[in-house]
This record gives sequence, C-alpha cells and structure tokens, in this order.
Amino acid sequence: MMQQNKIQNRLMKPKAIFNWSSGKDSALSLYKILKEDQFEVTSLLTTINKDFQRISMHGVHVSLLEKQAESLELNLIKMELPKEPSMEEYREIMGKTMNEIKLQGVTHSIFGDIFLEDLRKYREDQLQSIGMEAVFPLWKQKTTGLINEFLDLGFKTIVTCVNETYLDKSFAGRIIDENFIKDLPENVDPCGENGEFHTFTFDGPIFKNPINFEIGETVKKTYPKPKSDQNEKDDEYIFWFCDLIAK
Repeated sequence: MMQQNKIQNRLMKPKAIFNWSSGKDSALSLYKILKEDQFEVTSLLTTINKDFQRISMHGVHVSLLEKQAESLELNLIKMELPKEPSMEEYREIMGKTMNEIKLQGVTHSIFGDIFLEDLRKYREDQLQSIGMEAVFPLWKQKTTGLINEFLDLGFKTIVTCVNETYLDKSFAGRIIDENFIKDLPENVDPCGENGEFHTFTFDGPIFKNPINFEIGETVKKTYPKPKSDQNEKDDEYIFWFCDLIAK
C-alpha cells in the first residue's frame, strides 16, 4: 500500500522543465526543487549557440553539458540559436520549443533567477501566453547567503566567463571558494547576478559523479553595446572566457 501511495503521489505532481545554464545558480535551484519534491522534473532545457556548440554566455562546450545531464540522470533538451539571433528569431525558436514541451504534459518552467525583476516578468509573460507557469526557487534570497549555502552543501564550480567591466582576466578559470568571494570588488554581486561572471558546476550533492575536465586557454571576446549604453571611449563589452575541455 505504501509503495502504491508513493507511485500515486509521483503521478499527481505537476511536470516541470528545468532551465539549466550549467552554473551554480541552476545547480542550487535544482537541488532545492529535488529536495522539496513538489514537481516531477522531466528534462533540462539549455540554450546553445548553434555555430559553436557552446552554452550561450557561459561558453561551456556541449560535451560537458551532456556529461552534466548524464550525471544528473535527467533528459537534456538543447535549444539551438544562431550566432546573433534577433529578438524575433529568439521568440520564434523559444515559442516552438516550449509548445513542444507543453505537449508532453509539462505545466511549469523552473529558473535560477534571483532578483532581476524585468527578466522575471518577461519569463512569466512568455509562459503565460502558452498556459504555463514560471517557478523561481531562489527568488529574493540574499546572494551572500546563497553562495555560502552552495559551498556548504559541497558544490564545486569554476568561473568560465567574466565581464571585464567588473572583473579582470585573472578571475576566469578560478574555482569559487571563500578566497574567491573575498577577492570580489564591492560592486560585484557574490552570485554574479548582474552578469559579472558565469560558472560551470562540476560536482555536488545532485550529481551521481563529478564531471572531469581540463582547463584550456582563456580567450578575449568583444560584443557591441546597445546604442543606449555606448559612449565615445567605450562602445563594446569585453569578456574573458576560460575554455574547459572534457576528459
């Protein structure tokens, strides 16, 4: 009877897709969702640069993403985008992907966002238009507390990308630990919630086994700023990407 009740409870839980970036906020969000056991997480959904086969903004190669999904024992859905998609192209591809996911009985979409109000509203509006709901397990929690909780739980993560507006090249390729947090300038959020840095999580309580990789070269990439952000001296964003190579 007890086993039957467990099966019935599992069938009654709403199905959810998890928006997986490969980084620390995603990992901590997934940990909390799995622990609370209120949703049946059917798959991970990750946005991929189609040309380079890397996770958008994080710069992590798809081979490492696939190793994460395998270790998490979850299905992986890769949403491929062109190199520089227009907003119209993005909405079209995202809409098609989410409608296909909805047809599988998925009613909720889970995100690792913490305090970006505009981004949350955008996600909620887009999902509402197709009859789905957004879930934010980390919403409005203090980022200092979150990064400490992340480390206390035994998660391990490495910085794969830094925005030079906030951090210099030396931060790329560093493991996040107490020393890393102490070295951050005062204007940098400890979770990088404003886009100061991005990470790849390679071990922790939700993984069946650690993800093995080697650290490759660190490369500089520039992106044009929107006209509203440009000035005479600086009209582009500079990012440093630390390449990780799957072993």
